[in-house]
Amino acid sequence: MSSADIVTIAGKDLRTALHRRAIRLSLTLFPIITAIGLSLVLRGAGAKSGGAIPPDILSRLLLSFLFFFVIGASSLPTAIAAYSFVGEKIERSLEPLLATPVTDLDVLLGKSLAAFVPPVVVTWFGGALFIVLANREVGRSGATTGLPNPTAWIILGLVIPLSALLSVFVSVLVSVRATDTRSAQQAAGLLALPFAAIYVLSEIQIISLDPPGMLTLAGIIAAVDMVLFVLARAAFNREEILTRWR
Repeated sequence: MSSADIVTIAGKDLRTALHRRAIRLSLTLFPIITAIGLSLVLRGAGAKSGGAIPPDILSRLLLSFLFFFVIGASSLPTAIAAYSFVGEKIERSLEPLLATPVTDLDVLLGKSLAAFVPPVVVTWFGGALFIVLANREVGRSGATTGLPNPTAWIILGLVIPLSALLSVFVSVLVSVRATDTRSAQQAAGLLALPFAAIYVLSEIQIISLDPPGMLTLAGIIAAVDMVLFVLARAAFNREEILTRWR
């Protein structure tokens, strides 16, 4: 495994992906619109409750809204991964790369890195922006409970990166069978549904977003990530690409 080859492949794929307007817009707009929109929801909730949201409800809302960024982290990588894997598969531009001494693992890791880093970075930015805006609303309401707290750090530091990694590996496996980028992106995008369900369940107080729960979720995602990485590495090989990815 060569770290230089991995970084080179990741840089090339990232430059190619960012030339696409749809990808640039999704990476730019999602964190900003989500952060501002959710903070405005907090303001509206405060206005309806007479300017002060009860502390228990406020704490639940803040964590639920921050968890919403996990949905973005699990869906944003699919666009880059679809173009990186399926796009090159369709355009026959992957074969020249495989003719070089670079290993299959380096290619897989390089392409995965390109699909992983930008969504995580912009999601962290969106989460940080939301925390700043949300704390302003908390201050206006006179409450003392704000972000970040232990659960928020777990969401940002563990759940978001692990969810993005999960999305990347699912995209690799979907790419083996997909015939166009749109179908690959839509299939991999279904991965966001379980996280959306967790968000909804937290909003209606069926589940609680506390540190033990988030650590358990992170552990489950990490275990699934390891299994999917093994499967992705087995599916992504020269013989498979050159003989079946046609």
